[in-house]
Amino acid sequence: MTESKVYFDKVILMTLLSVLIFLGFKAILPDKIFPEVDTTNNKNIIIDDMMKAAMDAEKEGGAIADTTEIEPDPVAVNPIQGTDSTKTQTPTPTEVKEDSSVKDPTLSSGGYRNLSRFYAKLRKLETAKSGTVRIAYFGDSMTDGDLIVQDLRRDLQDEYGGEGVGFVAITSLSANGRYSVSHKYFKTWKTQTFLNTKKEPLSPYGISGQVFFGNDSTKSYWVKYKAQGIKHSTLLNKPTLLYGKANNEAGSIAIKTDGQDAVTKMLTPNKLLNTLKISDTNPKDLQVDFHHLDSIPVYGFNFDNGKGIHIDNYSLRGNSGLPLSVLNVPLMNAFDRALGGYDLVVLQYGANVLNDDVEGYGWYTRGMQKVVENLRQCFPNADILIISTADKSSKIEEEMKTSPAVALLLASQKKCALNTESGFINLYSLMGGNGSMIDWVAENNAGADYTHFTASGAKKIAKLIHKDLIKGYNLYKKNVPEETADEDSGEPEAIEQKANSTTTTN
Repeated sequence: MTESKVYFDKVILMTLLSVLIFLGFKAILPDKIFPEVDTTNNKNIIIDDMMKAAMDAEKEGGAIADTTEIEPDPVAVNPIQGTDSTKTQTPTPTEVKEDSSVKDPTLSSGGYRNLSRFYAKLRKLETAKSGTVRIAYFGDSMTDGDLIVQDLRRDLQDEYGGEGVGFVAITSLSANGRYSVSHKYFKTWKTQTFLNTKKEPLSPYGISGQVFFGNDSTKSYWVKYKAQGIKHSTLLNKPTLLYGKANNEAGSIAIKTDGQDAVTKMLTPNKLLNTLKISDTNPKDLQVDFHHLDSIPVYGFNFDNGKGIHIDNYSLRGNSGLPLSVLNVPLMNAFDRALGGYDLVVLQYGANVLNDDVEGYGWYTRGMQKVVENLRQCFPNADILIISTADKSSKIEEEMKTSPAVALLLASQKKCALNTESGFINLYSLMGGNGSMIDWVAENNAGADYTHFTASGAKKIAKLIHKDLIKGYNLYKKNVPEETADEDSGEPEAIEQKANSTTTTN
């Protein structure tokens, strides 16, 4: 045997021994060195400034401590053995609306009454086949890439009609992974977001919590959208651009649809919110090039056929939900009118709020109550639906278990719904409650971070939300006479008068 061959064999043997030793030590070394969760999806994680400020205030003693207990959830109470039950406390009794007739805000209980205006519009759409229903779905990374929302949209449009994916912003961190519409854009758009409230926006944030600028006249800022194969979103229905106000009369766009020659249109940014019809057809492909934008704020495009039901997905990674409290009321009123009027606002947050080091969420309850108050001014004819945190697992005593923060956050969100007379869906309970995330991961319905759902899991979650939403609707139809429902839905004249009494688009 040659000397080189002996040397080579020794190298192979030493490598194998090193691997075995490494694996042996890995089992006894601290978990933080070798995390069991998948962190590959954390590339663009952001935590919003308002959540940081609220948590810092809580730590420094600047927030009011929680002092009263709420009615426990039979599934969520103390999911971890040894969890301090005194932590499932919520804001003081003075924060609860004493005249509330709904003691349990879940839709399968009395909470359906908190969505009476939305359900009235839904019944009118179902029985008379007239009118439209529009839903604004605000969320975080759980609904990133239109996950959950796209499936709920499809199911509701199957039942009540409607075509189109709704509002799509100019840029998105999840553009490459969005299933419902192909979305590409020029990478140097200037984006400002309400996740960073320390930076004053050049113009008010749009309905997605963002505002976009293309202020380099030497560059051509562009966006491309292409309809995908998802049912009811196979075309870019009635594309419409939404943009803001500026002292600039030189801005223009060049429009290309389905490979046709470009058509140029001028921008007239003379109102707080301006709309521009892009095409008389329903294209499958759309490219829009922006020229000489300078200071003109751009918000995004809307794609819908104006009939049936429509759901707009306003998701932002890293969002706790608290930044919604800074949305500009006059501008949101203008969005509300431009998009046909919202009947329901959905709030699904929690993934970025769950933290095992947090001992209570009173600060979050109070913050989200302010959010609901602001949203009711922004969208005066919409009911509010709060969807709770999902289950999340962490390694506790060498075993994956439901995070103790889940019960605390769940209690906070339910309390917020009760205090604000909003509807409530207990997603944690619907997916199976304590320890359920472990099963979802095992079945490939959730990722290795034991927090986020896969595409197949998102479909299941959408089905659960849809089922609970319709369960509340059936209770509404059973208990509310149709003549009362007509009154609840409001006459168009009254709705317009109410909107005009609070805002102006100019």
